[in-house]
Amino acid sequence: MGEATRSSTTVIGMKIGIVGATGPAGSALAVRLASVGFDVVLGSRSIERSVEVLAKLLAKWPDRNLSITSSDNAGAADADLIVIATPWDAAWTTAKSVGSHLEGKVVMCMANALIRVGHEFQPLVPPRGSVAASVQAAVPGCFVVAALHHVPAKELADLGHPIESDVLVCSDHPTAKQTCMDLIDKMPDMRALDAGDLTQAAPIEAFTAVLLELNMRYKTRVAVKFTGINLDQ
Repeated sequence: MGEATRSSTTVIGMKIGIVGATGPAGSALAVRLASVGFDVVLGSRSIERSVEVLAKLLAKWPDRNLSITSSDNAGAADADLIVIATPWDAAWTTAKSVGSHLEGKVVMCMANALIRVGHEFQPLVPPRGSVAASVQAAVPGCFVVAALHHVPAKELADLGHPIESDVLVCSDHPTAKQTCMDLIDKMPDMRALDAGDLTQAAPIEAFTAVLLELNMRYKTRVAVKFTGINLDQ
């Protein structure tokens, strides 16, 4: 597969489409991206559901002038950069259903394959090893990037506070990866880190189960921060 042609400098002014955006993670990312100046399209299987969620988001932050519009998933997939924010078991079929809109585009996947067993969260292994790899297999002509797995949706949605968190980003497509890293770095106090090729998506997704376990045990919302990395060097 060839490289994505989009330069990383073009994140400014880019329209972001979030597929499956009416869940906690997708809607949280929508408001956070809109709060730093991006135009965001809120996608859903149901346009009515998208309209309903958008109304709630705008009512919650009336003074923010958030540039968010509602659409179905196909409408969201018409944007410049696409985020897959569906539940993990719907990521493949959803990406496939809008595949013609994703061809040649950067597609960020933030889904985690997890199941709750009793009081514990356990990671699952999708057929391709990770949800991100499954999305890449569903639409071979797009440029999949795995990112944002460890950022709690509740904190992401709270525009009253910045999120101090590192974000591990991996992909087989360096230009697409850099584009997503630039996008993440636009959000205050979030730091995107290059975690390698898409094979790293499997352990990154699985580690989310550990973070959820910590959240339950300590009644908090943990964030991932790595020491010893100086990006200014």
